[in-house]
Amino acid sequence: MDEQQRDIIDVNPPVADLVPQAETSGASSIPADELDRITADIIRGLKTVYDPEIPVDIYELGLIYKVDLNDDRLLTVDMTLTAPGCPVAGEMPGWVEEAVRGIEGVEEVKVNMTFDPPWTPEKMSDEAKLELGWL
Repeated sequence: MDEQQRDIIDVNPPVADLVPQAETSGASSIPADELDRITADIIRGLKTVYDPEIPVDIYELGLIYKVDLNDDRLLTVDMTLTAPGCPVAGEMPGWVEEAVRGIEGVEEVKVNMTFDPPWTPEKMSDEAKLELGWL
């Protein structure tokens, strides 16, 4: 019996494999091990939000531009959409806020929408490109 080779994407990688793709500042009074855990939890949360027209999560699509957790535990997420006229433009920030609210170590969440710079397919991760058949 022939075994077919398949590409397998681990949607629940170990914490060590969750590498931030958005901008980070690096300076924090939050202990490094706690910051690493919070970062991994934020990435997991963001990966639960999907663009309704594209079967890929917003994190892998490259829609998250910046994530900032300040010393007061306010998490600010700067994000965009694949197009300014996206039909869920008014709802997506709420989905993102809901996905990361409640993470241990995060007290408050603020989501900012921006279209500068505009999103392009080049912002997608290789995982997203593979999922869409672009690789």
